[in-house]
Amino acid sequence: MDARGGKSLALFPAKFQKSMWIKRGSFVVVDESGKEKALESGSKVACIVSQVLFFEQVRALQRSPEWPEIFKSTAVDDSNGSLNITNGQLEENELESSDDDGLPPLEANMNRIRPPELEQSDTENESGSDTDS
Repeated sequence: MDARGGKSLALFPAKFQKSMWIKRGSFVVVDESGKEKALESGSKVACIVSQVLFFEQVRALQRSPEWPEIFKSTAVDDSNGSLNITNGQLEENELESSDDDGLPPLEANMNRIRPPELEQSDTENESGSDTDS
């Protein structure tokens, strides 16, 4: 979402894909130089991610007058991995959500061979108890 509230898809360059992860709620800087041309040609991808902003950078921008008003009420991911929400909506959302969120139960991975379980025979148990007495 840009400063005007418009949403568009952005391409994440291959040179960053193995070294960085972008998750929902992260802030990035995009290059919109060819946006109009891409939209006219029918492409859904309108811009390219040029920089991923870290927590400290977002905090510094929030304190500056250049921070757009539309982003003032959004969640910010801190370095500890928890979310700070300025609206105070987190507690209400936690009460409404359940642990499984309607997902089906996990199934065993059939692609791996299970290691054989070591079973103790009765003779080993009896001989082990005889040596202790």
